[in-house]
Amino acid sequence: MTILGVDPGYGILGYGVLEKNGNKIKHITHGVITTTKDIEMPDRLGYIYTEFVKLIDKYSPDVCAIESLFFYNNSKTAIHVGEARGVILLAISQKNIPLKEFTPYQVKNNVTGYGRADKKQVQKMMKILLALDEVPKPDDAADALAVAWCYAVEKAY
Repeated sequence: MTILGVDPGYGILGYGVLEKNGNKIKHITHGVITTTKDIEMPDRLGYIYTEFVKLIDKYSPDVCAIESLFFYNNSKTAIHVGEARGVILLAISQKNIPLKEFTPYQVKNNVTGYGRADKKQVQKMMKILLALDEVPKPDDAADALAVAWCYAVEKAY
């Protein structure tokens, strides 16, 4: 089973791909899709959508796991992240890929054992759990791997 994990964002969108075979979980890849502030939001969303579809086509995930929007202090940021999340959900829906959502608390608790862990703790645990040579960077990619990990270790699919 191939799992594509997503940490949604519009400036930096993290992704991580894991392969689960029985009880074994293998790291395939991780990275980010980035856009810059000088590009208008509709063009940023179009770019995110196009690049995300390329990821789906390349890795053919059996399932996608995404971090749900939880809370933002800045409403403009929340709206833009929601818009980016929307184009990701559209791509997932159009490709008929099952989707599972996890809250940031669930992700942190599952990976570190502490629901309020910081990003560095998540990065370190992903390095350990996936037997990586180094901490996955940037933290958005590590978060996406952690979201995929949550799905991989969840008891009931």
